[in-house]
Amino acid sequence: MGKVSAIVYITVALLILFLISYSPNKHSSHNRHRRLKLRTSYNFGKPTRHEPVAFDPLVADIERRREDRQWEKQHFEHSHPEFTHDPAPAEESQPEWEDFMNAEDYLNDEEKFNVTDRLVLLFPKIDVDPADGFVTENELTEWNLQQAAREVLHRTQREMEIHDKNHDGLISYKEYEPPSWVKNDNTSFGYDMGWWKEEHFNASDADGDGLLNITEFNDFLHPADSKNSKLLKWLCKEEVRERDTDKDGKVNFNEFFHGLFDLVRNYDEEGHNSSHPSDDSMEAPAKRLFSQLDKDGDRFLSDEELLPIIGKLHPSERYYAKQQADYIISQADSDKDGHLSLVEMIDSPYVFYSAIFNDDEDEDDYEYHDEFR
Repeated sequence: MGKVSAIVYITVALLILFLISYSPNKHSSHNRHRRLKLRTSYNFGKPTRHEPVAFDPLVADIERRREDRQWEKQHFEHSHPEFTHDPAPAEESQPEWEDFMNAEDYLNDEEKFNVTDRLVLLFPKIDVDPADGFVTENELTEWNLQQAAREVLHRTQREMEIHDKNHDGLISYKEYEPPSWVKNDNTSFGYDMGWWKEEHFNASDADGDGLLNITEFNDFLHPADSKNSKLLKWLCKEEVRERDTDKDGKVNFNEFFHGLFDLVRNYDEEGHNSSHPSDDSMEAPAKRLFSQLDKDGDRFLSDEELLPIIGKLHPSERYYAKQQADYIISQADSDKDGHLSLVEMIDSPYVFYSAIFNDDEDEDDYEYHDEFR
């Protein structure tokens, strides 16, 4: 059955390419009216907002190589400030993409990187559940999630190389150092909540051996994506600590309404509703949710009672992967049947190669850019 599907895909792909090649309105000329660019704005310091991932693994690999070079340079300058104004020893000999061309020139050379060919190649890798000739929102979400997980783990491995001082593949709390932007500003994101501190470290230590392996360290850096119940409970506890303005150890309705309910509502609406209802109109649904969470009926929310909504307070990569998938389908699904054919993907190449999520309040939720950022 697998061989038959592969033959069908190859036959259909060849037919589509043939038709495209002899079409008077060529896709290739349409695809090249704007230049593809690489993301260059990855923030090595204080986190700001979630960045989308590259749709194409080949583009993601190129971006990672460029990002690694930037990271190595920054790490060298941080570790050896005496060389800050001088080029790093290996900097002059650092090769560009595969030592033969600039990465962006590669992406924009149609002979070497043909967007249509890439989409034909990637389509059967996305259309897997089931392999029926259409890409659904769920299949695209899973694909985006795979790319995100690969990127996140790559960055975690890079961070581990810094903190694993004895090179044993494990990190002790003594070895770990909080990011410099945290140490320089104790009011930075998360620090006042207890992030980067020993309790956070211990909660990430799933097996309780006092050390973090690569999986535990990845959870430590990205707790929202963890399946570690101990870490999720810690996240709830820290959420109470941050929202508890009267310092009684629990969250009352006022603290919930003015601190947490908006996050839950935004998650449920998936960021697509730009309207801002008044407090009065939102108080009733907020009270209903508060009552549902308040299992013991004491009119306060404990850290345990926040557990059912912690995934909405701290969205995981799956949330963002689904957002990207929803946007791509909304833009590329020309016949509005809720899924994508290969032809629809080829007809809208820049939806896949330039779709950028934008959460600025004064702009649309998504913008159509000429680059990945």
